[in-house]
Amino acid sequence: MEPATLQSLRVLFQSNDYIVVDKHWDIRIDSKMWYEKQTVQAQLRHRFPELADPTTYYGFRFCHQLDFSTSGALCVALNKAAAGRAFRCFKDRTVTKVYVALIRGWVDKETQTVDFSIGKNSTEGKTHMMCVGDTEGCENPKPCQTELTVLEYGLYDSSAVTKVLLEPLTGRTHQLRVHCSALGHPIVGDFTYSCGADDAPYRMMLHAHLLHLPLEPEPLLVCAGDPFLPSVDPKWLPQRSVRTLKETVDAVLKRKAEEQRGQREQEEEASRRREEKIKEQRNKAVDETDQTQCQEWLSEWSGD
Repeated sequence: MEPATLQSLRVLFQSNDYIVVDKHWDIRIDSKMWYEKQTVQAQLRHRFPELADPTTYYGFRFCHQLDFSTSGALCVALNKAAAGRAFRCFKDRTVTKVYVALIRGWVDKETQTVDFSIGKNSTEGKTHMMCVGDTEGCENPKPCQTELTVLEYGLYDSSAVTKVLLEPLTGRTHQLRVHCSALGHPIVGDFTYSCGADDAPYRMMLHAHLLHLPLEPEPLLVCAGDPFLPSVDPKWLPQRSVRTLKETVDAVLKRKAEEQRGQREQEEEASRRREEKIKEQRNKAVDETDQTQCQEWLSEWSGD
């Protein structure tokens, strides 16, 4: 619950290609503003000055983004090739990201797919926000999907809250925060999407719990723990458990693995069919050439 410092960087994983850190809440990943001294970029430079790449603007290649208010697993590539491999995973949507959150109220439906489209809010004074597609002033809304699974029901500072697991299937800005707010269950401590009303908690209760990149030859799988425990924050009081975080995450990873296996099989089948078609076309071309040559020989013999 202590604020971030240059020295407080927590490293979850390190290799020659990647570092995964547990980003602190209320800290930017990087900043062009000279007065913002507390950033993940600054923490990395302080901890690993020898790994900073002077050819990049920030010194480190961040593979993805986390909001200022969000904590949890953040992946950093240590070279251009590693950044390219990670970028392809994100581009192909083969990355698995799992978040844990405390949201206001008790959610009735224990598992659901939230599919509100999300666009930029063009309303005066709210241009820093996103919004769902059917609201006034929503520009260029795009389809978005989030899987929501209830873990526990309880109280936070005597108010009803639900602990949930959130899996974004798309990657729109502020997607999880907007989707929860659109459901009528905004994330506890989300100052922005409560219009400044939810300012009592010490942080926004959204945490990037797990990150999985299906890299070759070794996938990257990192867990950033769970900060929403009574032992960490006594204001959170669980009352009824629906399912454990571990079993829910295991189910997500199993489903994702099955989906990717099915996708690989489809790609292999499509590749096999393409090869067969090419082979068939080649054989047809050879047959047509043979037939042409035979006709020419017959014509010559007939002439003789």
